[in-house]
Amino acid sequence: MIECNDLSKQFNNEFWAVDGVTLNIKPGQILALLGQNGAGKTTTVRMLTALLNPTRGWARVAGYDVTKKPDTVRANVGVLTEQHGLYMRMTGQEYMDYFGKVYGLNAEFRKQRSQYLLEYFGLAEAARRRSGEYSKGMKQKLALARALIHDPSVLLLDEPTSAMDPESAQLVRNEIARLRSSKRTIIICTHNLAEAEALADSIAIIYRGKILLNGTLDELKRDVLGPVEYEAVFAEPFDAGELNLPEGVELAFRDATSLRFRVDAPLVVNPKIVNTLTARNAPLVSFQEVSRKLEQVYLKTMADAQGVTYAA
Repeated sequence: MIECNDLSKQFNNEFWAVDGVTLNIKPGQILALLGQNGAGKTTTVRMLTALLNPTRGWARVAGYDVTKKPDTVRANVGVLTEQHGLYMRMTGQEYMDYFGKVYGLNAEFRKQRSQYLLEYFGLAEAARRRSGEYSKGMKQKLALARALIHDPSVLLLDEPTSAMDPESAQLVRNEIARLRSSKRTIIICTHNLAEAEALADSIAIIYRGKILLNGTLDELKRDVLGPVEYEAVFAEPFDAGELNLPEGVELAFRDATSLRFRVDAPLVVNPKIVNTLTARNAPLVSFQEVSRKLEQVYLKTMADAQGVTYAA
């Protein structure tokens, strides 16, 4: 649904805002594009929405080349930008109707779609108020509703839950997850790593215009943080002594009430580890994977890119 190869953009014949981005996102998938401010996220999105022409490389969105079919690309894409672009003197209802006309929707569908989206995002009671009177969270929800007015097959969302209260943010996250199940492709640019971890099928980290990492969260954890670790926790102090560990297992940490193992093939060796412990009459309470977050992956990747030491 979205594919690009060596996508690059140079400004002023010297500064490469995006330099060699290659992505392939299938229908029904969500990609979280992560990076610092100025890393190239917004420029990448502008090229994918046919608002900027690439200096080098190519991109196709919904099957259409962004330079050869820019109008068709824009007709198939819904965009939520960092700046909402609301017309403050319009009411919410007028605003939705206006953009429905922009996308060529007939009057009946425009009305039904606008009413549905305004009600879904909790804006129905404010629909006749000017959007300039809306709170920040309400403006964000109206901008997201506008991005969905034409039922697009591709969504490009820049900080979709910023300025929202927790309840509204959860509603938007639920809507994004629902849209994925209906075979839309979505790119989310966000600084909210927990949100990216919860929603994304794959994650790309961009730094100074280049993609440093791209893959599923499990792939990134393994590549950046090393093999997965599992921890055995005991009900009381237990002297494990010397353990005869299976091949592919390394003892990473031990204290009186826990052991931590670094494991290459958990499906194969974890039952053997548990059998070894129970054979020693270990008072085992739990044996589970040690949680590793996207935040750790991101911070270590950024530290490595900047040549500094990552402090876990």
